[in-house]
Parts: sequence; structure tokens; C-alpha cells
Amino acid sequence: MLDFSLVTLKTVSVHQTGNKTNGEPLLVSKAPISNVDENLENILLKYFLKPFHQPTYYHLTFSNDDHALNPVYHYAAQCFENPNNFHIQSIHLAKHLYETALHQNIKPGDLYIAQFNDVQYEGNLVACIGIFKAETKDHYLKMQRNGANFDVNSEAGTPVDKLDKGCLILNIEHEKGFKVCVVDKLSKSAEALYWRDQFLKIKPCADNYHFTENFLTLAKEFVTKQITEEYDVSKAEQIDLLNRSVGYFKDHEKFDQQEFSKEVFGDHEGLITSFKDFKSQAELTYEMDLQDGFDISNQAVKKQARIFKSVLKLDKNFHIYIHGNKNLIEKGTEPDGRKFYKIYFTEES
Repeated sequence: MLDFSLVTLKTVSVHQTGNKTNGEPLLVSKAPISNVDENLENILLKYFLKPFHQPTYYHLTFSNDDHALNPVYHYAAQCFENPNNFHIQSIHLAKHLYETALHQNIKPGDLYIAQFNDVQYEGNLVACIGIFKAETKDHYLKMQRNGANFDVNSEAGTPVDKLDKGCLILNIEHEKGFKVCVVDKLSKSAEALYWRDQFLKIKPCADNYHFTENFLTLAKEFVTKQITEEYDVSKAEQIDLLNRSVGYFKDHEKFDQQEFSKEVFGDHEGLITSFKDFKSQAELTYEMDLQDGFDISNQAVKKQARIFKSVLKLDKNFHIYIHGNKNLIEKGTEPDGRKFYKIYFTEES
């Protein structure tokens, strides 16, 4: 996961990229934007970074896996090595996009290229380059006072709650092609793949840390959100499933999906099938890299285990910490409607 709590926006350059095949121009700016006050910075940070809190990671690559030949890698490396030339490199990136996005159905758009400081990755603060393309325009109504009346005008602009295409290039693993995460929200048609395949040229990071992190994230999302839409489960049962999920990763050196499903969901074939379907849908919707088998990363388990909450909160009166056997806690309802939990134990301390 990426942590943006300390991030700052250093520089933003904006260009407009048309479709070269359709005769549309590329319009580049002479300098970075200069009107970024605190309010605009907060809006831009939210627009740029919100989709990347739980990313899948890639490396920039090229033919024969020689990332040094990748133009995006070259321009990003120049930005990191000499930040004062950032705007010049942003123009090179805009020209590269213009020359590679050649399918006639590719939409024109506004291209934002940004420098960020203090992105937190695995406990370290790193610099980051962001490339974002806004292809969607929405119409907004703007009301203005005109004497004793009001005028209403329509304006077209970029909706800041949905990023069409974007990538973050972290200044780490430069020897492998930098660590990159990507957003590509539009259709998966052939022309839409230009962002990943023609412009960025990326390949998935194949490391056990992220395989482990992604699967634990998937398990948490399934237990805390999806499962309640299909089954009537109590909070205590959800916590038990979370504990089983983390417990599997702590107790095994290698991950096997069938073994994981059996140990976590037992003989409940419905849950096993639902989880399998949820995994398949997550791979398509969120483009998560979810392997069926891999070596478990203890570092990733230790980090992810912190977000697996085992606390059952009852109104504002009680917190029950559940660490083990769900059969030792029972839920019920009194005739007067009050709810209760019955807890069994052998010793107290």
C-alpha cells in the first residue's frame, strides 16, 4: 500500500494531447502552472492520488526486457536526477504519448504531469512522478448573481472524482525499470490498451511481497464487505474468518489457494465458490495480480495483519477482542429486543 499522508505536490505541468491520426494537434505549455494555492493543491492531490491507495505494481520495460530503452523510463530518470528540468521532460512525455496513441478512436485530453515529494512506500519516503490524462468532460451549472436575479451558465470541465488514466512512477528499483502503479478506467477495447502497452510499456512486478499483500487485501475485502451481501453472518463470525485468513499466512511458508479456502471457510462450499468468484472479479475490476500459489512474504503478512481488526465493538460500552474459537461466543436476542453475546471461558486473568 502507498501512504499519502505526508505527500506534497512540488510541480505540475499541463499539456493538451490530440489524436495525431485524426489530425488533432499537440499543445504544450511554456511553463508549469503557477496558481497552485493550498485549496487547489488539496483538490489536485485527491484527484491524482485517491485511486492509488491499494495499487498493483509494475515495472517499465521494453523489447527484450531492456527497460533502459523505454522512453518513459528515460524521461522519468531525468526528472529524478535533475528536478529543475522537470518541465522539459514533461514536454518529452507529452510528445511521446502523442506519437504512440495513434488509434483513431483514442480520445484527446488534458495531460497532467506532476512531481510529488514524501510518498510513503514500505516505511520509506520516496519521490514520485505522476502522469495523468483526463479524457472525460462533464457539464456543470454555474450560478451568478446579476442584480436582483441570478444567471445560470453551463461550463465543461474535468470531474475530479474519477481519474481516466494515470500512473505513478516511484523513485525506487530503478535498476528494474522503476516501480510503477497504473489506473486505466475506460474500456478494455484494443484502442484503450495504448496507455499500458504503447505509451508506458509495463510488466507486472513478480515478487512474493506483493502477491502476499494483494491476497490478504482480497481476503479482507471479501470478509468485511462482500460476504454480508450473500450470507447472514455476525460480526463475531466475520472476525473469526479474518483471524483464520491471517493465521493461514502466519502458519504457512507457501500459499495455495485451495488449501487457504479449505482452512478458512471449512466445508462451506458456498463461501469457497463465492470467494473464488470474488477473486476473479477483482482481477478484472481492480486489475489485481492474484496468483494461485507463491512463497509467502513474512514482511507483507506482518504489515497487513495490522489492518485485520479483531475487535467487536458493542455500542459505546464494550469492546470484545476475539482471537480464536468462534464456538466460544454466541449471539442472541432477549424477548424485549435487547441483543447479547454469551462468552465461554476456562480461566480468567
